Amino acid sequence: MASRKRLSPEESRTAALGAARELLIETGPQSVTLKAVAGRIGRTHANLLHHFGSAAGLQKELARHLAETVCETIKDAVRASRAGLGSPREVVDLAFDAFDKEGAGALASWMILTGNEDALSPIVETIHQLVDEIAPEEAADHGDVMRVHEETLALVLMAMGDALIGSALARSLGLPETAARDRAQRMLERSLEVVGQSH
Repeated sequence: MASRKRLSPEESRTAALGAARELLIETGPQSVTLKAVAGRIGRTHANLLHHFGSAAGLQKELARHLAETVCETIKDAVRASRAGLGSPREVVDLAFDAFDKEGAGALASWMILTGNEDALSPIVETIHQLVDEIAPEEAADHGDVMRVHEETLALVLMAMGDALIGSALARSLGLPETAARDRAQRMLERSLEVVGQSH
């Protein structure tokens, strides 16, 4: 019987989060359990319990990991947009994809429904840091900062809602499936115009 490769604590956590993310995307948030993740990476339930404390701890850490990864991607898109290399639509698509294709919306909803009250904390904290980093570059006064915060809130709420019921709701209203993304894009473009005019 071959022995398992010994991983450092950080390597073990990284492998577990990667496996948890795969399970989330493949089969949904209910499958992100210590047992399933341990099985996928060839570790024991006890090993993951040591790293995360519980399934809720694993899910919260996964939410934090997803939020950081997504926000870094969005930050890069915003910088590219400012440099004329990207567009508001790319920023919108990245945010919406994070909650839809990357599973952040389903994970956050599942965690809240299963009693993990602070489920959104890592996502909210990371997005708040992103906004604070972006806002000073765009905003000359308090009004501009507040506008960026409000529109970030609207973008995140739209992205999360779209991930959960967007397709069905758009269909029932006779709208294209991209309706929420289109609306978010227009909102962001108007915001950039206003901030640009005030400088």
